[in-house]
Amino acid sequence: MKKVVVIGAGPAGLTAGLELMRASKEYEVILLEETETVGGISRTVRYHGNRMDIGGHRFFSKDDEVTRWWEALLPMQGAPAYDDLLLDREVPLAAGGPDPEREDRVMLTRRRVSRIYYRQKFFDYPVKLNANTLKSLGLTAALQAGASYLAAAARKRPEDSLENFYINRFGRKLYAMFFEGYTEKLWGRHPRVISAAWGAQRVKGLSVTAILKDMAGKLRSAGDRNPKQVETSLIESFSYPKLGPGQLWEEAARQFEEAGGQLRLGCRVTGVTCSGGKAESVTYLKGGQTHTERADIVISSMPLKDLIAGMDSVPKAVRDVAQGLPYRDFVTVGLLVKKLNLKNHTSIRTLQDLPPDEWIYVQDASVKLGRIQVFNNWSPYLVKNPRETVWMGLEYFCAEGDEYWSMDEKAWTEFAADELLKMGVLASKADVLDAHLERVKKAYPAYFDTYEQIDTLIDYLNGIENLYCIGRNGQHRYNNMDHSMATAFEAVRNIISGRQDKSNIWQVNTEQAYHEEKEVAQ
Repeated sequence: MKKVVVIGAGPAGLTAGLELMRASKEYEVILLEETETVGGISRTVRYHGNRMDIGGHRFFSKDDEVTRWWEALLPMQGAPAYDDLLLDREVPLAAGGPDPEREDRVMLTRRRVSRIYYRQKFFDYPVKLNANTLKSLGLTAALQAGASYLAAAARKRPEDSLENFYINRFGRKLYAMFFEGYTEKLWGRHPRVISAAWGAQRVKGLSVTAILKDMAGKLRSAGDRNPKQVETSLIESFSYPKLGPGQLWEEAARQFEEAGGQLRLGCRVTGVTCSGGKAESVTYLKGGQTHTERADIVISSMPLKDLIAGMDSVPKAVRDVAQGLPYRDFVTVGLLVKKLNLKNHTSIRTLQDLPPDEWIYVQDASVKLGRIQVFNNWSPYLVKNPRETVWMGLEYFCAEGDEYWSMDEKAWTEFAADELLKMGVLASKADVLDAHLERVKKAYPAYFDTYEQIDTLIDYLNGIENLYCIGRNGQHRYNNMDHSMATAFEAVRNIISGRQDKSNIWQVNTEQAYHEEKEVAQ
């Protein structure tokens, strides 16, 4: 029997572990997780009867294998959820599916709404030069944005930075309003020093031909509440576990152990010993004691920087690349409030008449807040009293060890409440009922510093025959959850088939397009 050690019990690691246990009886699979819970940044935190989704996770994928995998763990709902019942909202139902009012092991279908909040107005996310944007900007700013876009379309900049990438697609005016300050918040770097590679995977370009053709028509129809047009739009709905994303990974962990896999929590991997082009063992700390586990195969989803730091005899050029890889950490302040000082001006019915957004992106450069999650809209079951309170996750991007990372919970609560007051999201601090703080290390692998030399690192790791790097941090790639899972599928297929070439694992999520778009008529 071959011993497989999987590092990390996030989406990639759990998928790999469970898939190996399902595929063959010839593998002994040990899954090592640093924390005391599973799910990684896709975990769900429980607090005083409420649940926090760390980062926000839509269960949507163009990969049918991923979708089938999710639905095998948590079947799609066969009856309306709590808020759908109260509001008499129509929702797709699966024949014979579970009733979320009676069963917990169920996936909900949720309507996708995410917008930008800028100068106390809502804009589409991602930003589009459409009627809604032009109307919200006002005529003068709209004309400036249109002229700026046309100027950028006529004279393209070399796409050698994220700044030029955005200007080429949106013009300098919209770039300055919606991208420049927010990007610096998120990454801690100005867009001019960040690679265009990040933007290419997250934003789809506007069509110059289409803009030129209907610019005048959009300006004329800016006051029309229902402009008729066809354009590229994000998905309209997505699946979501009744009790948050961590519920799915807790179920995956349960099935992994039920199949015979060993899940060891509180185990921080400190080293991988290699010899003769193969990984031989994994060393980890648990309860202050050092343990070493022999391994025939190692599957790693731990950050590349930490993986290389724990390996001996690594060439200096490779070690330098790994050491220089940048990350962005973040803090989430869970805030329970009586009500929001925001009105729902959409046609979507919601409890308490909340804005229907799951995510609200905060582009305002005068506050540090990056995003607001409204957990009531993700799932009413995340909130203890969804008809009487609003449970939010306020996301702040920072660096481990900096002044924001080091602030205590009381200071964070005050800071966050003050920013919401400044933005007009809250009317009074007296509306704050409770708060909870979560810190997340290495949440976002970044595309600058030594990232341009990452192929040197990848080539070295691929040369270790029985080592497979998967997942967001395991590949230092801004993967969505489904892409992280797909890297695990590919790694397991290689292990089962004996394939030595690992290029298929690294090629997941390399298409240069936004991953949640489709063409719709509006």
